[in-house]
Amino acid sequence: DHRTIPHEVGWLANAVHLDKGCYRGQETVARVHNLGKPPRRLVFLHLDGSEVHLPPHGAPLRLATDGPDSRVLGFVTTSARHHELGPIALGLIKRNVPVDAPLLAEKTAAAQEVVVQP
Repeated sequence: DHRTIPHEVGWLANAVHLDKGCYRGQETVARVHNLGKPPRRLVFLHLDGSEVHLPPHGAPLRLATDGPDSRVLGFVTTSARHHELGPIALGLIKRNVPVDAPLLAEKTAAAQEVVVQP
């Protein structure tokens, strides 16, 4: 969505030129680049196939071990049903969430796969 910066989705290496002249969002991109790491990272989610509905855009992502009322760690950006993988989604989560942590997308169990390294 409009709040996502190139660092979070892994576009910095092949889609952004840090030495280019003025462009929209240049200050934000330069600030995050100089700090070293973005606040969030993109993850691929394998969703529980027993659920009938898919989590909508913006659905909260939480730690599965803490239950459905725990702290929000991120959100679902998009979800779909894949013909081989079943229900899948992309999400943005906080950088410090462990890569092997089981998540809940709304109330649906989700296993994460790293897209952008933390």
